[in-house]
Amino acid sequence: MKITYIGHACFVVENNAGGKIATDPYKNGSVPGLAAPDIEADEVICSHGHSDHNAYDEVSAPAEPWGGDFKILSIKTYHDNMKGILRGRNNINRFEVDGLKFVHMGDIGCDLTDTQLDEIKECDVLMIPIGGFFTINARQAYEMINLIEPRAVIPMHYRGVNFGYKEIAGREEFVESIVKEGKREIITAGSVIDSIPEEKTLILMEPLRKM
Repeated sequence: MKITYIGHACFVVENNAGGKIATDPYKNGSVPGLAAPDIEADEVICSHGHSDHNAYDEVSAPAEPWGGDFKILSIKTYHDNMKGILRGRNNINRFEVDGLKFVHMGDIGCDLTDTQLDEIKECDVLMIPIGGFFTINARQAYEMINLIEPRAVIPMHYRGVNFGYKEIAGREEFVESIVKEGKREIITAGSVIDSIPEEKTLILMEPLRKM
């Protein structure tokens, strides 16, 4: 298993057989400070129709397709806390890679129902937005992971040095909350990781496609 953080909310997860699934590819030029995704994948899942999450044409098909099944479940939520009035709908996408349950929260902007929580609770890897304004903010994300109780948390959709939307926050507040809690090991990684620790962790990844 290998996870590559392309940037923003875009990841490529590869299984041991070489099959690749891409999440929320962004359109070239849509996210400040990030170059074109330049990725290939057997499967592409998108949380909603905005150009920074729905650029299927930025993903190429592999020369040798895997041909397997990632067992994807899409859970309908909202992009805001007004049932989609402000920004529309959002899908949480749950998928399996090498026996691990991944959950990509997309641009979630609302609370979870009990039914939705049951679908994703205690997943192995949770990819969650933390920047606020367009999505839940750091405090809300922290509260949400305490409900979901994932094994590994990978924050996304935040502003970093020279990349990301100016309206959204960095990851400092979110990381500080985790540090104060003291229940997760903090792992600082690069753009690629090839394993998930057994203990509960917060994995801080850096976008591969930073300019």
